Amino acid sequence: MVVELSDSTFEQEVLQASEPVLVDFWAPWCGPCRMIAPVVEELAAENAGSVKVAKLNTDANPNIAAKYGVLSIPTLLLFKNGEVVARLVGLQPKARLQEAIDKAKG
Repeated sequence: MVVELSDSTFEQEVLQASEPVLVDFWAPWCGPCRMIAPVVEELAAENAGSVKVAKLNTDANPNIAAKYGVLSIPTLLLFKNGEVVARLVGLQPKARLQEAIDKAKG
């Protein structure tokens, strides 16, 4: 399951999470964002229980995107213990995303 984030839920859902969290920064008008969405859904299902996967609409929640310097989307940030441990910008292959997740889990 992919969690929908907002500026108000980001801290609790991501920064205070006990497990690593992959956050997909996206917007409805972004073509590559729509292309990567099914991959993000697959990663959420395949890593359920060990990694939280979430999405943040940058149009609706610009404060968090600005705070983390998200200038182009899709940007995927992987958080562990409240810190960014990986930043992947643009359309990424699923294997590359899983590799980052595995590293954060370890």
